[in-house]
Amino acid sequence: MPNRKKKLAHERAVFIQVLLGGAPAVITSLCILWFGDGWDPKHQWTLTLVIVGCWLGFALAVQNRVVRPLQTMANLLSALREGDFSVRARGARRDEPLGDVMSEINMLSRTLQEQRLSALEATALLRTVMEEIEVAIFAFDSDGRLRLANHAGQLLLGKPAERILGREAAEIGLGECLTGEPARLLTTTFASGGGRWGMRRSLFREGGRPHHLIVIGDLSRTLREEETRAWQRLVRVLGHELNNSLAPIKSLAGSLASLLRRAPRPSDWEDDMRSGLDIIENRADGLSRFMQAYARLARLPVPTLAHCEVPALVQRVTALEARLPVTVLGGPPLEVSCDAAQIEQVLINLLKNAVEAAQETDGGVRIAWKRTATHAEISVEDDGPGLANTANLFVPFFTTKSEGSGIGLVLCRQIAENHRGSLTLTNREGASGCVALLKLPV
Repeated sequence: MPNRKKKLAHERAVFIQVLLGGAPAVITSLCILWFGDGWDPKHQWTLTLVIVGCWLGFALAVQNRVVRPLQTMANLLSALREGDFSVRARGARRDEPLGDVMSEINMLSRTLQEQRLSALEATALLRTVMEEIEVAIFAFDSDGRLRLANHAGQLLLGKPAERILGREAAEIGLGECLTGEPARLLTTTFASGGGRWGMRRSLFREGGRPHHLIVIGDLSRTLREEETRAWQRLVRVLGHELNNSLAPIKSLAGSLASLLRRAPRPSDWEDDMRSGLDIIENRADGLSRFMQAYARLARLPVPTLAHCEVPALVQRVTALEARLPVTVLGGPPLEVSCDAAQIEQVLINLLKNAVEAAQETDGGVRIAWKRTATHAEISVEDDGPGLANTANLFVPFFTTKSEGSGIGLVLCRQIAENHRGSLTLTNREGASGCVALLKLPV
């Protein structure tokens, strides 16, 4: 292959071009000096040295004038590349192009310095939070080797960082965290002890390569606290309902026993006895219904999932409501995976509440459905008076209806959550009434 000519360095090219620029004048001057009349050799050599010296000197000065700022800018950019943001160009002025370039480099250096300071402060804050947080955090590289573990993670594994960093996940007992569902419960026994652990795995990139972030939290204490609070709430509700029924039963039983011990008995004692026993029977029957409702809530079965067409499901449910015509606003063809019987029960309860609310104001009830990116949404809207107390909607056994059990909405929400969905009730905006929104994953 032919040899390529070496390209002249920039400073040499500038020097040669300056020499060429002055060459015509120098050559003309020398020709006049040497070939003209009246010049003696001493003057000729002296002037020749002066002319050539000035020519070369000015050429070198121009070269230095051009190259020196470029070297300065190269040094500044090199300092920026090395992470030294304290170097500045002196004498940078905005009234000339070269000064503009130097000023921009100085501003870039100042901006990078501020950004690095902010990044260092954010990193220090993040490290402090990671060390103080009680959740174990681990970071693994694409090869499954541990690259980061906070203090809680080290306590979880029972080993300091220097003994676990760089080791594979399986070697430190976290192999199962890199596979399977990204968010799930673990029953693994770690060095810190056994229990129930909540694990979440997410993906991030560093240096263009994928890394895994594992977050493990101890759910045992939280679950115990929630369980205790749940039992306390349940005992309060049960105690309240039992006292509401047993107190009048006890009072009536004492009154009837006192009536039977009286001698002679009043002429209408049989009517009083019959009335008291009826009241006791009614209260006992109400207490029995309450306990049946509680048992129904506690024995909710796991949903059996199957493909279900939402339009057909809605048509079946609305056909069961005979008290008030339900307007089906419709929606697109939509299919979900659900337990059709349980979802029908949810919609029946929601329509029942909507119809009862609409009857108070002689309004209507509408049902519609649509699809979002991740969920199917079924909405039931009524023209009733709206919700007066939204805080206790899903409190078990709380009800504002004289014949209500306070279980319906709790059951509906439990069924929705068992399907990995949700149920919300809100008042309509700009109009009276309520909107119940059931979301199910597509």
